[in-house]
Amino acid sequence: MAGQGEIRFKSIDQLDVAGRRIAVRVDLNSSIDPQTGKVQLNERFRAHSVTVKELIERGGKVVVLAHQGRRGDPDFTDLSQHAEILSSLVGERVRFVPDVVGAEAVNAIKNLPKGEAILLDNVRKLEDEDVDKSPDEHAKSTLPRTLAPLLDAFVLDAFSVAHRGHSSIVGLAALLPTYAGRVMERELSAINKMIAMTDKIVFALGGNKPKECVNVLERFIKERPKSVHSVLTGGVLGQLFIKSRGYSLGAPSEDFLTKKKHVDFLGKVSEIDKRIGDRVIVPLDFAYAGKDGSRMEVTVEGLPSPGEIQDIGSRTIQRYREVIEGLERDTSVIVKGPMGVYEKPEFRKGTQSVYMALAKTRAATLIGGGDSVTAIEILGLRPSDFTYVSLGGGALISFLSGEPMPGLQVLAKQ
Repeated sequence: MAGQGEIRFKSIDQLDVAGRRIAVRVDLNSSIDPQTGKVQLNERFRAHSVTVKELIERGGKVVVLAHQGRRGDPDFTDLSQHAEILSSLVGERVRFVPDVVGAEAVNAIKNLPKGEAILLDNVRKLEDEDVDKSPDEHAKSTLPRTLAPLLDAFVLDAFSVAHRGHSSIVGLAALLPTYAGRVMERELSAINKMIAMTDKIVFALGGNKPKECVNVLERFIKERPKSVHSVLTGGVLGQLFIKSRGYSLGAPSEDFLTKKKHVDFLGKVSEIDKRIGDRVIVPLDFAYAGKDGSRMEVTVEGLPSPGEIQDIGSRTIQRYREVIEGLERDTSVIVKGPMGVYEKPEFRKGTQSVYMALAKTRAATLIGGGDSVTAIEILGLRPSDFTYVSLGGGALISFLSGEPMPGLQVLAKQ
């Protein structure tokens, strides 16, 4: 199994940009500081600014499309701050338009001068945006139906959302000539090379999206079981493995897992444990917030935890570091998600220790996911400290799992 295999596509080298209206779908989704409400600068902004800047310099009339969060979530907001950050990186003003498909957006596109760019508002404000449909079905959705007649071409630059069959990803591609941007090109090339390097893989899986982690483990166990050397578990996945082994995590954590429907994956987690349990390394202890908000730790044997679990504990950190430090050059480490709630300084210890060890390992390291990218920034590390840092989290997992990726499929059809 080697992901999707070779994906053939047209790049923006083949696109006549000057004077043409070009929509470019990027991924500027970022963490938001809970205290200040400020959008955090991450590597996605830097990477996509390269594509946007090139299109501007080549005389395009650039319409940037992006999302932030999901409806109903605390990080669901407009893209005004994103426009400011992007402008500072591009070196030219990227004007924010507080509209997606209304009169203001339409007029902004129609009147956009050559060599300038605008950023439309959060595409997920449209109810038919983040619904998985085929390109032909989404061609009739609000965004493609309204914007395609105003545009000359579509550039898909966001590998990180290519696993989604959403309107702004596949709908415009059904109606317009479609090209891969610089980020998309780089991601596909680097990941294919990384996968080809080894058949000995260590997974370090955390974050708050256990479905993605479960999917890739299931596929590797099915198709390349001998390649799975070991699995370091943190975040929600680590809690699920502990729960599947009969421990009670405590009411605060149990309620969180139930509310987010993460408990729905307990059956699959148990099955993975049965198949490769000897290679799954689970937390030995956890960290939670005490009454005063300070970091407290509890061993697995000492569960249930009186507070919501927010990080792996000190014993677990030491164990994971030992595993990483013992890896050889013939191994690849695939990392998806942080070990805990790294946004809070008191619960950053697990992610920081593991990522620091990964930065020094002799093994090849492939880091994926928006939270992982942001964590690298916060920890003072650089993408160059790792073999490759992918901007895709779920997309990377889908690619590695060999699952159909609508964004790559529309590129391949051009």
